[in-house]
Amino acid sequence: MNAISAVITHRELLWNLAARELKLRYRGSALGFLWSVLIPLFMALIYVIFLRILGGRGVPLADIIIGVFAWQYTVQCVNAGLSSITGSANLVKKVAFPRIILPLSATLANTITYAMSLIVQFPLVAILFHTTGQHFNPWIALLPIVMVVHIMFNLALALFLAGINVIIRDAQHLVGILLSAWFFVSPVMYNMDFVIAHVGDHPWAPKLFLLNPLTVIINAYRSVITADVPFQWELASYVSLALIGAFFAFSYWLFKRLQKDFADLL
Repeated sequence: MNAISAVITHRELLWNLAARELKLRYRGSALGFLWSVLIPLFMALIYVIFLRILGGRGVPLADIIIGVFAWQYTVQCVNAGLSSITGSANLVKKVAFPRIILPLSATLANTITYAMSLIVQFPLVAILFHTTGQHFNPWIALLPIVMVVHIMFNLALALFLAGINVIIRDAQHLVGILLSAWFFVSPVMYNMDFVIAHVGDHPWAPKLFLLNPLTVIINAYRSVITADVPFQWELASYVSLALIGAFFAFSYWLFKRLQKDFADLL
């Protein structure tokens, strides 16, 4: 409650920092915000080609589009959160304000970008649905709930990495490697049907995939957007959702514990 009160008190600073993040990202760029849409689209196109070569023809293109946009949102929050404290050393050393504002503003800026990208994503998905005979799910009204869980998870990542990167500067190099590995074990370019079809004699593999919080989040996006795509209501999914809540609590506790030393270590 103290943190929420502090953020509300410094809400103008929060919005100003988020606006600065967006301005710096697109400064000098001819296409500006369009890059936040074009990059995931290019990624989807590249991986679709390779999936077709590898025989992954059973993955609908709409599923890939939804997965790539969600993945790109998480990656942007991770990268922005990672440098949110170390990249604002002068501000941390000279101005008294709640340090949580920095990773929160980084997450807010990327959330705004992701929300705006959905304006482009939905017409594209609608076109793909029209060509494949699919339909939007009436439960799409639950999309904001999925987004809240996603935002919570991304903020937890930003808090955790923002604090760790001040203490361990090598973290920024390790994160890039871990993101590459995380990408392949998350259903970004494939769906759970693809996983089930390729696990062979290992029925435990899909449950292991569901323990990945990003798997549950991406599955939830696809389920509420696309009709006839069920969400895997299994024990592993509940465990994964619980892990998101636990990780958020741990990240906040860790950040609060480390922040007192930020000025000395920067």
